[in-house]
Amino acid sequence: MLPAMDNAPCLRPAVLADAAAISAIYNHYVLHSTCTFREEPETVAERECWLAEHISPHVAIVAEESDGTIAGWASLSRFHERSAYRFTAEDSVYLRDDRRGRGLGTHLLAELMASARQGGFRCVIASITAEQEASLALHRRFGFTDAARLRHVGLKFGRWLDVVYLQAELQAGS
Repeated sequence: MLPAMDNAPCLRPAVLADAAAISAIYNHYVLHSTCTFREEPETVAERECWLAEHISPHVAIVAEESDGTIAGWASLSRFHERSAYRFTAEDSVYLRDDRRGRGLGTHLLAELMASARQGGFRCVIASITAEQEASLALHRRFGFTDAARLRHVGLKFGRWLDVVYLQAELQAGS
């Protein structure tokens, strides 16, 4: 059961007009967090190109508040370019820093997993920096299990970081 949220945002497909807001949310983490290994902020143009690639079944969704503010976003991306991986997607969930801890990530990931099932994916992969305990816990609540740990594979803010790969099997045996 999803937690109740006061003034719950509307979850909807991301559109080109959301690129600046999505980019601003992401760039906060680029500059201040180890949850992404990108080190330089992205441009809105880069995010617009990214959005153009995120059409069904590789969706991008946003959480829009009643005043039009984008509070967070989530996406399913190609896990790997080779065709045999076409039934596997990689997920991303990002929230505005001032919207964390309110259950929004749970709502976004629930919608994303429903989209993955509807899109015919068999497996969703999450690649999470090992020190991002809240993100690891969120994914585990959705049935993601640990698949691998890559040690000291990213260097950010002068520290070597591990990455944990988790996976959720959506349609086992199909």
